Amino acid sequence: MRKLELHFDTELQGKFELKELNLLLVFQVHCPGCFSYALPLFNKLFMNFESENISFLALSTAFEDFEKNTMQNTKSLVESGTLIGETKKFLNQQGYKKLPYQLDFPIAMDKIGLNNPEELRNAIERICSINPNYKIWPEFEKTALQDKVKSYLNSLDQIALTFTINQLRGTPSLVLFNSNYEILSEWFGHVSYQEIASKVKQFNRSS
Repeated sequence: MRKLELHFDTELQGKFELKELNLLLVFQVHCPGCFSYALPLFNKLFMNFESENISFLALSTAFEDFEKNTMQNTKSLVESGTLIGETKKFLNQQGYKKLPYQLDFPIAMDKIGLNNPEELRNAIERICSINPNYKIWPEFEKTALQDKVKSYLNSLDQIALTFTINQLRGTPSLVLFNSNYEILSEWFGHVSYQEIASKVKQFNRSS
């Protein structure tokens, strides 16, 4: 079972505590879709399931528009509901100057950057391992893929570790995982409350 690589340096609100069941939302502050449905959806899930044995974490990340998807802009969002860029434009059109709802769950910032050769090697190996056949490939094929992934990482302007190493498709992304960081379910884009809630209930009963 594929494992989630979860990396963050700074918790901007609350504290994430790993439990038997955990739900992660990966979002960008410069992502209107994250604010129109993903964050309200996460709020609803948090309110309805926080009393059960499940932890929640919203992780602000950056895979584009790096000058907007920053730690400071995320901090301003958390502290005062400040909006930026296309998100601000979208919510302004709805009549809101600031975030119109509360964010009650833990929020952190994705770790940005690889600090040393060991972290780079780990990132390469983890990305390669997403391919289910990687471990049984001959060494020359492994090396070729490793070189390709290394070139890909070196081509990026910034590397947000959780987003990049897990090769998420975009934002918003949601990941349900257990205490061993094994991924139980994952979603990208618009998803219904009922679909996620049913998975949470299913795995909560079996945990």
